[in-house]
Amino acid sequence: MNITLSSVIIDAGDLEPEGTFWHRLLGGSITRTPTHHFVQAPGFPVLVIQSAPGHVAPEWPDGVSQQLHLDFAVDDLRAADRTAIDAGASRLRPTDDVPPDSEKGSRVYASPAGHPFCLRSA
Repeated sequence: MNITLSSVIIDAGDLEPEGTFWHRLLGGSITRTPTHHFVQAPGFPVLVIQSAPGHVAPEWPDGVSQQLHLDFAVDDLRAADRTAIDAGASRLRPTDDVPPDSEKGSRVYASPAGHPFCLRSA
């Protein structure tokens, strides 16, 4: 038996900023429907942003459950940080433990809908 991950579903109260964020961060293409945005990026399963009216953003590291946490290995942490921030992410962990000009380590961010994710040096 073979099992493969075909998609990851992320809830969002507002599809447009969440779908646009993931598309800008990962690249590839985005297909929009009234209830879902499908981000297809090379090397990733399909990322599906699902309309979830009343969605409550998780709180990291304490509070409302994270619901989902993605880790991305990157070959250039500084460039990935700039891309994430430019795409609309917010930093959840201060950068004083990993300076912005550092090429090693990891950083914790949130998407526009508040879903935590990490960028880690590969």
